[in-house]
Amino acid sequence: MSNSHEVGREDAWEGVVVNLSRGMLDGSNMYHFAEIRLADGETVKIRIGRGLWKSIAAGDRIVKRPGADPVKE
Repeated sequence: MSNSHEVGREDAWEGVVVNLSRGMLDGSNMYHFAEIRLADGETVKIRIGRGLWKSIAAGDRIVKRPGADPVKE
């Protein structure tokens, strides 16, 4: 099951990109999402910045450390 999750500043996790998507949820702004399979097997869908979204693909490893934005590892 996939849960939608807004990344908090103090969250920490790591996982593998399963899928990328984007959409205009409010009709005027483009939002970028990554579906991530975490180390414990849970899958979450997170909103990420356009730059990171353009630089990753399915199978890439993503790490989120407390106080930092998610980055490709």
